Amino acid sequence: MVAQTLPVSGQSAGMAVSFRFLLSLYGIVPICLIALGLDSWLFDHALRDALPSSPSHFLLFQVLFGTPHIVASNLLLVSHADYLKTFQRKLLGMSAFIVLFFGVGSLFIPYRVLYLISACWTVYHVLKQQHGIAKAVCRLPVWAFYLQLWLSVTAGIFTYIGIFMKNSLAPEQAALILQIATALTAALLAATWICQRHVASRLGWYFLWANTLLVVASWFVYCQQYYFLAILMPRLVHDITAYSFYATHDVNRHAGHPQNALFRLTEACRLPAVAVLPLLSFALTYWLQVHGDAAVNLILQTLFSTQVYKAATLGIVGYLALMHYYTEAFIWSAGSPLRRYIRFGRAS
Repeated sequence: MVAQTLPVSGQSAGMAVSFRFLLSLYGIVPICLIALGLDSWLFDHALRDALPSSPSHFLLFQVLFGTPHIVASNLLLVSHADYLKTFQRKLLGMSAFIVLFFGVGSLFIPYRVLYLISACWTVYHVLKQQHGIAKAVCRLPVWAFYLQLWLSVTAGIFTYIGIFMKNSLAPEQAALILQIATALTAALLAATWICQRHVASRLGWYFLWANTLLVVASWFVYCQQYYFLAILMPRLVHDITAYSFYATHDVNRHAGHPQNALFRLTEACRLPAVAVLPLLSFALTYWLQVHGDAAVNLILQTLFSTQVYKAATLGIVGYLALMHYYTEAFIWSAGSPLRRYIRFGRAS
């Protein structure tokens, strides 16, 4: 979810998104830093050696982080006919673009170029969400908001590249990536020190520094080669934040009066509205990761006598991720039908 500037509401009816709860998610940062310190000082890096070199190599990570909230976001749209009707032109247009650029285009565009585009979009999406939410309580001037955002995003991009492309980079390239990430992270710290004077509330000050320290901590653990932890921290903060919006929407729209077939079915099964998207998205993610490729290729082999490499885990999940990055930029903005079901707790 990429949040726009969010109005703070004092409404008590229904479920509300709590800014203090969202801030508490950043607690993963000191936990990971403490784990790194203990592992380095007491256990001779046993934890680092036991973790996979890349989070994408760890099935449990794939099932728990990243993909589930992407699946949930897409389910939220396609399970509501009124949302599909409202956004159908945008959805069809973006679907065509993804097929042409990332599908057909992959025949001509180098894989590394496509990967870098996806990586930049991923980092921008994750950090834009966190800064967009913080903007509601930080109330930074426009120039300060975008300074913080773009320094965070650029520092995050180089950290991300350093982690996920480390095996394909020459030593001098890896060193250059690290140097750039370090310089941008230092610039972000300096900018935050300058911008904090424009934050009026204590909660806003906490959010400002929480977003900065999220990037700084990811850079630091990347430098220490704890690649799993470097990705875990922003992923956990981002994903749970997104689910808090999805759950709030579902409770306020469907609890006690389900308005589509999915929630009528789950209510009949006595499943509370708040749990529908999380449980369904985790189940679908597990199926896609474990059985998706085989199932899709069975269909392709039966109908067309052909198979596609990672048809589900790369093709379908990749499509859903790109659609998620695109749609979350506008479905929660002012005037969107989804925003009618979102309320916010007080920011004081």
